[in-house]
Amino acid sequence: MKLYITILFLSFALISCKKNTSDVTINHTYFGGEIINPSTKYIVLSQNKTTIDTIYLDKNNRFSHKIKALTAGLHTFRHGGEYQMILLEPKDSLLLRLNTLDFDESLVYSGKGDKKNNYLVNEFLHNEEEEKYIIQLCQLNAVTFQKHIDSLKNNKLTALNKFNTKHHPSALFLKIAKANIDYFYYSSKEVYPFVHLGENKAGILNALPSNFYDFRKGIDYNDTFLNENHTYNKFLRYNLSNLSLKKHDNHETNACYNRESLCYNLDRLSIIDSLITNTNVKDDLLFHFAMGYLSQSDNAEHNDKLLESYLNKSESELGKFKLTQYTKSINFLKEGRILPKIEVVDYYNNRQDLTASINTPTVLSFWSQKYFKHFKESHYKLKELKVKYPEVKFITINIDTYSVKQTRKILQRQGFLGSNEFKLKNPAEALGVLAIYPMTKTILVNSDKEIINKNTNIFSISFEEQLLGLINK
Repeated sequence: MKLYITILFLSFALISCKKNTSDVTINHTYFGGEIINPSTKYIVLSQNKTTIDTIYLDKNNRFSHKIKALTAGLHTFRHGGEYQMILLEPKDSLLLRLNTLDFDESLVYSGKGDKKNNYLVNEFLHNEEEEKYIIQLCQLNAVTFQKHIDSLKNNKLTALNKFNTKHHPSALFLKIAKANIDYFYYSSKEVYPFVHLGENKAGILNALPSNFYDFRKGIDYNDTFLNENHTYNKFLRYNLSNLSLKKHDNHETNACYNRESLCYNLDRLSIIDSLITNTNVKDDLLFHFAMGYLSQSDNAEHNDKLLESYLNKSESELGKFKLTQYTKSINFLKEGRILPKIEVVDYYNNRQDLTASINTPTVLSFWSQKYFKHFKESHYKLKELKVKYPEVKFITINIDTYSVKQTRKILQRQGFLGSNEFKLKNPAEALGVLAIYPMTKTILVNSDKEIINKNTNIFSISFEEQLLGLINK
């Protein structure tokens, strides 16, 4: 690996000097690296949702790219369905190496610009782990909870100061790193009333110390600098849900938090509409919460009301189209209706109608390489269920657009290739018809091909009870 990095770094230097060997000033930025187990033959580099370039891998799954006119700041690189943020500044020569089978955890950087980006990705991974600890802290009383997270925040600020003293990063990096610390801290406080034990979430919220949310006075809900920052956007989701609970409680005394409540969700869309003017941020939040509600709702009348509210507030034509089609699909997929005909292909390239495989109580689950952790965990879970419930057929369907050959390799590599594994023949069409969202969605169908449950989850504590109900129908 060290030899490869040295060669690639030298090649960058040679490229920059080729046109004029007398010019010792490097004004370009280079971005390159290696993708192990690539899911596509390219990566996409973008900034502020604008694609800068599509960069293709060579035969060794490596790439290099020269950016002539770089706008310094956070960029996004995507490969398959995964993505990560990187900070690029003029004259950087940043190299990455990652394995798609363990995307974030395997990601490492080298070259000029490596230290700041390794800092950011390590902080991202650390925050994911720390979130589990914060959930435990949320069971403490509010004053004790605040002392603990104040301590966590101070530890991070101390570490950032040490990094600054040792490496002297740019002011831009320090601004981003400080914002990440602040908004992770703010998110922890916003999530407190939702995670704290007790059914009356509004009551918990109202009992908090008067200064608990003083930091909100300095929040910019339309921060264009942070509008693609993961930590900032996660904060907005928690904060807006919290503000919506407060609004909901104003007209529903002692309102219990229920994410499936139409009233609560309409309140949340209204608050987003009133607070956020940044179109990109606003449309993303409206879509996220509207889709989250619709994916769990069984009430067609309520679905239509939620959709109407969304359509009146969003400016995204693509989002409007997707939500309208999704609402039609979930309103059609009702219990007792026959499962729609969907064409699938097995891993020997045989095409068939999915319903042709259903002649016994059946579980339909889905997977994508984009959600690799879910892919592995769901297949392990299904192995257990197949042993416990031999009278049930478990059909697993890949929703990716990759070739049959490529998807078969993924299954073989993990030891999951077996019977009743299929791919969608036309993913774009089938995803809409079956309303496959979220990825954990599971459909239960009886031997007559009737839908018994249109949206359950194999990891739910009630799933095996639902299975027994399916068997006994």
